[in-house]
Amino acid sequence: STSAVTGRVDPEVFALAELESKAKPDQTKCGLCSRGEMADSKASNVFVVFGASGDLAKKKIYPTLWMVYKGGLFPEGTKIVGYARSGLTVDQLKERCKQYMKAKKEEEEKLNEFWAINSYVKGSYTEESAFVNLDSEMKKLEQGCTSANRLFYLALPPSVFDTVTTHIKGCLMNANGWNRVIVEKPFGKDSDSSAALSRHLSGLFTEEEIYRIDHYLGKEMVQNLMVLRFANSIFQPVWNRDNIANVVVTFKEPFGTYGRGGYFDEFGIIRDVMQNHLFQVLCLTAMEKPVSTSAEDIRDEKVKVLRSIPPLELKDMVLGQYVGNPEGQGDAKLGYLDDETVPKGSVTPTYSMAVLKINNERWEGVPFILKCGKALNERKAEIRVQFRDPAGDIFPGKCSRNELVIRLQPNEAMYVKLMTKEPGMSFEPHESELDLTYKARYKDVVLPDAYERLILDVFNGSQAHFVRSDELAEAWRIFTPLLHRIEKEKIKPIKYTYGSRGPKEADELAAKCGFVYSTTYKWSGAHL
Repeated sequence: STSAVTGRVDPEVFALAELESKAKPDQTKCGLCSRGEMADSKASNVFVVFGASGDLAKKKIYPTLWMVYKGGLFPEGTKIVGYARSGLTVDQLKERCKQYMKAKKEEEEKLNEFWAINSYVKGSYTEESAFVNLDSEMKKLEQGCTSANRLFYLALPPSVFDTVTTHIKGCLMNANGWNRVIVEKPFGKDSDSSAALSRHLSGLFTEEEIYRIDHYLGKEMVQNLMVLRFANSIFQPVWNRDNIANVVVTFKEPFGTYGRGGYFDEFGIIRDVMQNHLFQVLCLTAMEKPVSTSAEDIRDEKVKVLRSIPPLELKDMVLGQYVGNPEGQGDAKLGYLDDETVPKGSVTPTYSMAVLKINNERWEGVPFILKCGKALNERKAEIRVQFRDPAGDIFPGKCSRNELVIRLQPNEAMYVKLMTKEPGMSFEPHESELDLTYKARYKDVVLPDAYERLILDVFNGSQAHFVRSDELAEAWRIFTPLLHRIEKEKIKPIKYTYGSRGPKEADELAAKCGFVYSTTYKWSGAHL
């Protein structure tokens, strides 16, 4: 069955279907479909936002909670508590979030109802007494309930993470209900720091209580990969090294880091995007069919893929850093180093391309090319599976390679590039597509935001779309030696112009790895 959380129905039907499913006992424990177990209707559910005064909270978390509330998808009686060091009232918090809430004029009353279930507690991140006070406030909200479930969202800087989680364990865990902790990236900066973080968390919570959130795992088309691959017999026989020439996973943003370059400079594009978001997409694209759709079976297969990948080497990388475009407008005139918050002479890459090898029976010899960058020519995230040239070609030089393209954002779509006869009297091959553009096929469907899906997954106890500790360890194993070498030797990135496709060396490396770039066809998304 397909859950309403996947967003393939009208919003009202979506809400009703989800509420109906919560009322029924879970028989399947399906990590993708059933969304796990939901608390009974007499339980209280308190959602605590640590870092409630921060950017992530106002731009993403509270708007997401509002959309879930508007859809009627919270368990009955859910309360939201904001916690931060700043002295705020709920009205002040409401004003901070106002421009990000996406509330229509006719929804004002509903929005006021949403803010009525909110409260705010000011407190320290280091003093135990502050957490004891928070616990007292939460207990007031839980009075009269048979059990009390608590969900803690850590939208916090790494500097206070250890003390906050220690105090959550010591002061806020409730024995009469479940406790779940949502952890935002960064999950460390390398193998050692990530392992230390994992040890710290595992010393406080069970793995079942920890939800490491990667919002890419909540995206419609990323979640669709499982169904596309394992529910369609046409793909299974060709999904291997005999038929696929290469796989390219791309993430492009058309804006730079101006004004927040100081934060970005601590991590760089590899840690910010490639090691997490793109690696999750790679795993779902490359993994074997799991025994079931349970969370552990899916994550077991993802780990097997990662264990088959050797550590990256510099020769398999292209690193870039954008410079200003003299002909650009506004921020486009400014390069990465023109940002006063960026250290002078920084060699932090804003563009990265990596060629990975998966040493197993299915993928031996097939390059997986990951590309990500800031200040590029467009906003796009996609998976491009390029197939091999047909054997015994009787149309020499006239055919382009078949490709399956899965557009993750914007304008979700799947299309297959293939050759057909040119219409009319001609017998010449012509490049066209089989196109499933979501906005054309599902015109009345509103797709939930990735965070909406994932927050509901946490309420429902489904961990299929969250990162397990061994996944994290394997991903850092692959990247850590390379990152340390880049930082130790201060490898200088190649300069590329703001608004371009990135360094030309990236195209050269892709071609060397067997990727064939076709200039004869561009998907138009004509139905949009």
